[in-house]
Amino acid sequence: MSSFKAFDIAGSGMAAQSVRLNTTASNLANADSVSSTAAGVYKPRHPIFEAVRAQLATSGTSQTQPAVRVRGIYESTAPASQRYEPGNPLADANGYVFAPAVNVVEEMVNMISASRSYQNNVEVMNTSKDLLLATLRLGQG
Repeated sequence: MSSFKAFDIAGSGMAAQSVRLNTTASNLANADSVSSTAAGVYKPRHPIFEAVRAQLATSGTSQTQPAVRVRGIYESTAPASQRYEPGNPLADANGYVFAPAVNVVEEMVNMISASRSYQNNVEVMNTSKDLLLATLRLGQG
């Protein structure tokens, strides 16, 4: 494995965690939004990651780099919660509004986890850079 592939792998991990941070931030931003119907309420989103494994290079074929990528964004099917708020302008005839099924504590844990994973990938890149520089210094003798 080339020393430079570590940068590609860590970079793909950073890109994936960036998507995870963005979807989590979107979920948190919409946690307190309400709607007049259950169908119109915000649905929490979560990325689905996929590991891309390196394929053995055979003559005449392209080699796939190991990486992680976002396969797609999953939209939660959890039912919206119903709250009695008769004074809310979005309340239905019975005085209820619908709130998204966003668990703020779970989303904060998700955000911390994504942030730490991103930081770990940055450390992999920094360590790889330091090792490459140390290898170059060996030749200076």
